[in-house]
Amino acid sequence: MNDENASLTARPVDCDPNADGRPRLVGYRQDEDGHWVAVLSCGHTQHLRHQPPWQSRAWVLDPDLRAAQLGRLFPCGWCAQGLAPESTEET
Repeated sequence: MNDENASLTARPVDCDPNADGRPRLVGYRQDEDGHWVAVLSCGHTQHLRHQPPWQSRAWVLDPDLRAAQLGRLFPCGWCAQGLAPESTEET
């Protein structure tokens, strides 16, 4: 059983995966611990951590660099597993 509901969001109105099925990065939010989370056009989310040397995503820390990433294709591990987005209530 996959119990990762905290990483799932409701499908956005502008859901628009690419022709090959890969979603696009459409927005960001921060989780309760202040970590940045990518919101994807497929309705899933993905944590974006910059933790060198294993994850080098310095662009996550800069607002202008984050904004420059919007619209790019983004591999979704949830879609690769064939999991559909589920709705979660966020406050």
